Amino acid sequence: MAAGDNRIKVKLRSTEGTGYTYMTTKNKQTQRERITMKKYDPVVRRHVEFKEEK
Repeated sequence: MAAGDNRIKVKLRSTEGTGYTYMTTKNKQTQRERITMKKYDPVVRRHVEFKEEK
C-alpha cells in the first residue's frame, strides 16, 4: 500500500440548492461518515452548510 492511499477526493455541494461545489480530501480510514462544513456560497453571498456528495 503506497503512502497517501488513505486520502480520497470528495465533492461538497451547497445545501441551498445553488449547485455550487467545493472539492476537498478526507482520510477514509478516520472519517467514515459523510462530512459537512460551513463554507461560503458566492451565489447566495453568505456562509451555508455544504454536505459531501457521492
